[in-house]
Amino acid sequence: MKKLSIAITGAGLLLALSMAAEAQTVLKASHQFPGGKGDARDEMVQIIAREVKAANVGLTIQVYPGASLFKPNEQWNAMVNGQLDMSSFPLDYASGKVRAFGATLMPGLVRSHDRAARLNNSPFMKDIKARIEKAGVKVLADAWLAGAVASKSGCIRKPEDMKGLKIRSAGPTFAAMWQHAGASIVSIPSNEVYNALQTGVADATDTSTGSFVSFRIYEQVKCITAPGENALWFMYEPVLMSKKRFDSLNKQQQDALMAAAKKSEDFFNQATKGLDDKMVKAFKDHNVEVTTLTAAEYDAWLKVAQESSYKQFAEEVPDGKKLIDEALAVK
Repeated sequence: MKKLSIAITGAGLLLALSMAAEAQTVLKASHQFPGGKGDARDEMVQIIAREVKAANVGLTIQVYPGASLFKPNEQWNAMVNGQLDMSSFPLDYASGKVRAFGATLMPGLVRSHDRAARLNNSPFMKDIKARIEKAGVKVLADAWLAGAVASKSGCIRKPEDMKGLKIRSAGPTFAAMWQHAGASIVSIPSNEVYNALQTGVADATDTSTGSFVSFRIYEQVKCITAPGENALWFMYEPVLMSKKRFDSLNKQQQDALMAAAKKSEDFFNQATKGLDDKMVKAFKDHNVEVTTLTAAEYDAWLKVAQESSYKQFAEEVPDGKKLIDEALAVK
């Protein structure tokens, strides 16, 4: 009888443990950026994971940084298909699937951090977010990163400085502008840029200020054109989630997740300008020349962009001109 009692107790414990395990929903978050090294995009995801755990709603987020779970360009399809729950994701990487996303990495469309913040609540971003949701993905937290362009041979300030260079470009809109200025394009994600520069596959690169530091690009270039007051390069890199997975959570879990995402976004909004300053300091500390565009130089690049990126986008993307006009209408 005693043995039977022990057996029943043991079975009950196993059942209780099993039920507890079932009650804990585990989400997988993937991104390409270095983990634990101060990258603001990784920190956004880590904040969400910590806050959700502290909310004690039966939700755990496992974070896989450094492209350790999915390759950078595979993450969009994985979220759409429900294989991946969450990602800090440069939206333009999915512009091959949804061409309109190219507007979120368009030369000269943002120009400053203040304007990026105003864009988030504009008709432009409402349109973009509607297309994200239609594809089966949900925005948890907004993030716009300023970017720069750097070269192994010298400073890139004027369109003629780009002639003959092999440049890695983050997306098709910048690639069109660089090509129009006389460069050839190397198509690789940001986590492969260091090796491309090191081996001579690329002579130059554009990417976000955060990635320039995280991937130690200062070890491979001679000059970088920082954002300054006339930033050509801004990219939308939100925290995204599979809509199917979000909808499967209970209300308490969804609320906890959105509250955590708000804290994550608030952190990023405080950190984003500092990323530019951190990049400038890191490159100067490594004896890399740092420059910025004058208003006249910015206008010269904008003319090249209008003849290439803007024209191509308006012709090839349904409602492409409307999207550009909506973004430019934000004061």
